[in-house]
Amino acid sequence: MTKMFQNENFKNYTFEEIPLNKNQDIKQTLLDIDKGKHQCLQLADERYRPQYEKMMLSYFEGGEYRYFNVLNITTMSKSEDAIELNWFPNYIGRYHEIKITLPRKHFVDCVGTKYPTAPIIIFVEGSWLESIFLRYYSIFALIDATGVKKALAQGAITREKLIKLRAEIDTFSENYPNISFISFADNILLKSNWSVGNNNYDPEAFIHLSGKINSIFQTALGLSTYAVITQGSNEYYDDQLLHISKSKNHISLNSLGIPFAQLFDIDETAKEAIRSNKKDETKGHPPAELYMDEHYFHSLNHKYGFDKRSEANNSYGTKIQKTHGKYYYSSRSNILSTLTA
Repeated sequence: MTKMFQNENFKNYTFEEIPLNKNQDIKQTLLDIDKGKHQCLQLADERYRPQYEKMMLSYFEGGEYRYFNVLNITTMSKSEDAIELNWFPNYIGRYHEIKITLPRKHFVDCVGTKYPTAPIIIFVEGSWLESIFLRYYSIFALIDATGVKKALAQGAITREKLIKLRAEIDTFSENYPNISFISFADNILLKSNWSVGNNNYDPEAFIHLSGKINSIFQTALGLSTYAVITQGSNEYYDDQLLHISKSKNHISLNSLGIPFAQLFDIDETAKEAIRSNKKDETKGHPPAELYMDEHYFHSLNHKYGFDKRSEANNSYGTKIQKTHGKYYYSSRSNILSTLTA
């Protein structure tokens, strides 16, 4: 079989040589590409390799560059077995990012050219590429009450109040059949599924939900709440929001992956930052009503002209991925004021 991309104008990359462009949100990435700071990285189905080679050979001789089906990505980190990618299904309005993992076994080829502004194409197995469109992705929110220890010590949380809270959540959740509500008395885990290509992606709903649930907690328990919100790939690709066994004594969240782990990593990091801030105002940050992973925050439908990157943020690490991330913290009213109607 004739080996492809042997023309001297091509530049071939092994799996290990695929370049990284860490910590770039898509807006900054596009600006940097326009300025020639680095090349655009794209994913493509391996079946387009002959078409791409033929087109580029013509282009090298003065022909026209013809665009074909590619996905815009950035590469975040690499290990022996996989590459962490950020995929941008929508960067016209939302700057919507999805964190995905490309296993080495699905990698086919990577090729660029001697031209610094031409994209670098990572060709992958078609079945794997198709799977990222078909699988479910999830949005998670952890809503936690504040001041619980003090309220318990004062005897302010009674069984009657907890039953009232549970009943209020029961009634409220009936209005949101596509979101699961898992409550643990003083906190609630929310989860919704969505898929690329379907018109069911509504991250803004979780901002509104957090405010409504906060009102329920204040009425039932006299306590305020904060919310941690994340989103991304869920390893339970095609499963329902929840699994409940026939005997009704086993409930599975059908949740495994980076965004689920990030909920608790952000929560832990934010609590430590708040403790540090109480001891020294120059360190950490004060409490907030919302803590949003950067990928979720950037995908919100903000008003035109709003500078997302100027908002208060803090870095955090997670046990499930190599790279550090950021979370943005703010009040509900502030974030709501930045969103389009």
